[in-house]
Amino acid sequence: MSWDIVLFNSRQKINTVAELDENQLEPTDFDGILESSFDQIKKDDNHREIIGTDFTIDFIVHNEPVSNTMLSLYGENGLYELIELAKKHNWQIYDSGIGEMIDLKNPEKNGFENHRKYVEQILNRK
Repeated sequence: MSWDIVLFNSRQKINTVAELDENQLEPTDFDGILESSFDQIKKDDNHREIIGTDFTIDFIVHNEPVSNTMLSLYGENGLYELIELAKKHNWQIYDSGIGEMIDLKNPEKNGFENHRKYVEQILNRK
């Protein structure tokens, strides 16, 4: 099971998604940047899978610039790789695991632990 995050490119500092000003969002070629930033990528039509050390990141390509994109993470290391890209490109990250924006300077508070507990709960039901 994956844990989902959303990358945003916005001139606005997004504190909560509820306060998001869509007029501040900037179209970005997330797909191109992601594909050029990682060495091992599996491509299948419009699906991409980035394969890294102890993580994978899945996403669907948009074939045009978009202001945000959702990624599915498998493994916490993937988040830290994305945080480095976010810092480099001035992106912001929403973490569905905690329902909040990630503090890129203090990313230890993230949704991986909540995701891990959820998966464990699902597996223990069987």
